[in-house]
Amino acid sequence: MIKIALIGNPNVGKSTLFNELTGMHQHTGNWTGKTVGSQVGYKKYRGETIEIYDLPGTYSLIPHSEEEKVTSEFVINKDYDIALIVCDPLCLERNLNLVIQTLEVTKNVIVCINLLDEAKKKKIDIDLDKLSTYLGTKVVGISARKKEGIDDLLDTILNYPQASFNFEYEEKVEECINIICGHTSSRFEAIKTIIDSKSDNLIVQEKLNQIREYLRDSNINFNDSVMNEVMSECEKINNAVVKRNSIRNKINLDKLLTNKLTGIPIMIIMLMSIFWISIVGANYPSDFLFDIFTKFGNFLKDFCIDINIPKFIYLPLLDGVYKVLTWVVAVMLPPMAIFFPLFTLLEDFGILPRIAFNLDGYFEKNGTCGKQALTMCMGIGCNAVGVTGARIIDSKRERLIAILTNSFIPCNGRFPTLIVMFTMFFSITSNSMLNTTINVLLLTLIILFSIFITFITSRILSKTVLKGNNSFFILELPPYRKPQIVKVLVRSLIDRTLKILGRAVVIAAPTGLIIWLLTNINIGNSSIISIISNFLNNFGLILGLDGVILTAFILGFPANEIVLPIIIMTYLSSNTMMDINDISLIKDLFISNGWTIITAICMIIFIIFHYPCSTTLITIYKETKSFKWTFLSFILPLIIGIILCMLVNFIGTIII
Repeated sequence: MIKIALIGNPNVGKSTLFNELTGMHQHTGNWTGKTVGSQVGYKKYRGETIEIYDLPGTYSLIPHSEEEKVTSEFVINKDYDIALIVCDPLCLERNLNLVIQTLEVTKNVIVCINLLDEAKKKKIDIDLDKLSTYLGTKVVGISARKKEGIDDLLDTILNYPQASFNFEYEEKVEECINIICGHTSSRFEAIKTIIDSKSDNLIVQEKLNQIREYLRDSNINFNDSVMNEVMSECEKINNAVVKRNSIRNKINLDKLLTNKLTGIPIMIIMLMSIFWISIVGANYPSDFLFDIFTKFGNFLKDFCIDINIPKFIYLPLLDGVYKVLTWVVAVMLPPMAIFFPLFTLLEDFGILPRIAFNLDGYFEKNGTCGKQALTMCMGIGCNAVGVTGARIIDSKRERLIAILTNSFIPCNGRFPTLIVMFTMFFSITSNSMLNTTINVLLLTLIILFSIFITFITSRILSKTVLKGNNSFFILELPPYRKPQIVKVLVRSLIDRTLKILGRAVVIAAPTGLIIWLLTNINIGNSSIISIISNFLNNFGLILGLDGVILTAFILGFPANEIVLPIIIMTYLSSNTMMDINDISLIKDLFISNGWTIITAICMIIFIIFHYPCSTTLITIYKETKSFKWTFLSFILPLIIGIILCMLVNFIGTIII
């Protein structure tokens, strides 16, 4: 068996090559840091088994983040046969830094120049033979997306000789290396020690510190002199880089998307467009699913009656578990099935890094970095996904801030309730299409307000419980690429939509049973849910809400989608969750139970700012391994929601 360490800079098509070689369907997003953990796969070729480890993208073997540390430790310390380094011909000079560092710690290196199809389009001609001769190792050109050159690469892996690459550094660095060599078995081991940056030997550690100080004072990287030599020797490549820059300067898209005046407005328009398509497109499949689930539920109930199954068996299952499960599926599935593919298309095209670029300055002023913008975007689809997406943030402190504030952004599980609230209390026309446009505008304003609160809270956290200096943020703006439509659909539907829906369903099932029990078990003349609502009523009124609304949010902890049906059910004193069919009747029901425009506004605020759903909290604990941070992520948005609701209620009471 041949073991391969697959490494490379972010966004060079490394994971695409991994998928092509192994047949596995790992996510291959078009923005920096997407691969955040090693993945292993296998390839059978000419009777030989090749074991491939897909490692996180890194710019250097001297790590600056947890993800880079994973790759660095694997390359330096793990047992493998060949380091396969994937490079981008459009920015070869930057990629070669990792190549040279890897050649310092192992002679078993193959350089794979990917994306040759893009290089050809930009009239970039890479002299692979000349580069191979200079580096002293095999260089193979491929196009992983088009499956070109894969067999040549595999043949090279099977018949690979050791590299022969020798060079010298600056004089002061070489002096330190020679001294370190006296305490190691070879120059090769000395270089490994330098890159590893630690030693138990005091003399070696002193020399390591001297090298670091020299590099810092000289403002150069460990391989700068060698990099310059490589590029000067490979004139064809150097000329290509110049030509590439002149070609890129002709592209005007970035002048719009990253411009201070046009970048953010264009982002807002794109966000509104996605919302509009998701909301309009989700209406019909949601109605269809509701109709199917209702008819099938009635069939099951009639069947249970016909075969004389006792009520205490089928009612909890059908009016409790089944109702909640089907509600969650009907409400969550359609918008997610539309939103995630649209979101992933933007990701594949290369839009998301531009969003991070536009927002980086705002986040930096508030103690975090622009990568948090990417986690916020993912949180719009699902807060749990946004939490896992925070892995791309290098700094642990900034990663925690992103996790703690991610639930401030309303996920699509909260969209239906928000849309109903907008429609009931803020509609100004009977035209459904115009109403939808107004709802989208209001939803976008809500998102912008959530982002504003995220900035403020991030700043407070960075000045209190998560003090620290901002990390150095390197953001690569990848080239715009044509999205892979089929892979986008498969990835967004299977990896995101169905996975998230599955988590929600697992949690919603027992919740349905609990809700049914609370509404059907009486103490005296009142159901348990009524007793709880009455107990919470005084506190609810202070927030501009009431006890029924607070009870619904408590019971809706597993899934935000069921909050509104629980409110309707409790007001009607019904023993089962009610379907939302006629918005006007629901509005009349709410008004008859004391709702005003202030109640509606406070309800909208509390929908946005309350504790995360159970799925998100479980994800937060898995990511942080800390009950403290999980509890803080629970209580923080709740406190903000309570304060904002009290403030709005107080002002509204004075005005009205």
